[in-house]
Amino acid sequence: MSDHVGTGPAVLATAGLTWRIGNATIVDGVSLDLRAGEFLGVIGPNGAGKTSLFNLISGLRAATAGTVELLGHDVTRLAPHRRARRGLGRTFQASSVFGSLSVRENARLAAQAQHGGSLHAWRSTKGFRAVAERADECLAAVGLSGRGEAVAGTLAHGEKRKLEIALLLAGSPRVMLLDEPMAGVAAEDVPDLVEVIRGLTGHIGGAVLMVEHHMEVILGLADRLAVMHHGALLACDTPDVVMANPVVQEAYLGEEL
Repeated sequence: MSDHVGTGPAVLATAGLTWRIGNATIVDGVSLDLRAGEFLGVIGPNGAGKTSLFNLISGLRAATAGTVELLGHDVTRLAPHRRARRGLGRTFQASSVFGSLSVRENARLAAQAQHGGSLHAWRSTKGFRAVAERADECLAAVGLSGRGEAVAGTLAHGEKRKLEIALLLAGSPRVMLLDEPMAGVAAEDVPDLVEVIRGLTGHIGGAVLMVEHHMEVILGLADRLAVMHHGALLACDTPDVVMANPVVQEAYLGEEL
């Protein structure tokens, strides 16, 4: 868990967020708030609507009803790239790095996108230096300083996850959405990745919302747990309270807690 649960204004808030396809309701009126410094875990059985919720928050899907507020601004109708510019970063279940480029080249591209413009020959060396420094800072934050020259496609899956997080950090997000970062990561690499994720709220000065099926991982990281079931929010409280909730336990019957 974080050293403290965020107590300031909400950096991310959803109200009645809903997504319907025909007669099927995929996300059903979810209202959540996330505060600076907080780590909020999202759990639920397979098909509960967790990734769909992330898709609505990040703008990949248009909400049927409800709102999304980011840093006090309504972003419900904004495109994904405009939400990213306002401070929202997201990873996906599938790896999303440039496999043919080096680790450092990946990080520099992400830093360049944040810095603005292109690094052509007529640009000042100050711009090059700022991008390079930012890239190196982000790699250091995830423990990849010594892997800069490695080809990204040759990294172990756990290292690819770290690189994806470094690319997000380069965009200076205030809110970070992590969608099952442990998926496909070898068991021996999980503790190291957990420690990288544990430090994220400090690096971004904001908050983290994470979907994860590894209960031991999420229980060790989260200040609060939000439980989804059939697209709806079943409970949201501290991990101890949530895991003792008989309604949550019933929803998980036949699933691994």
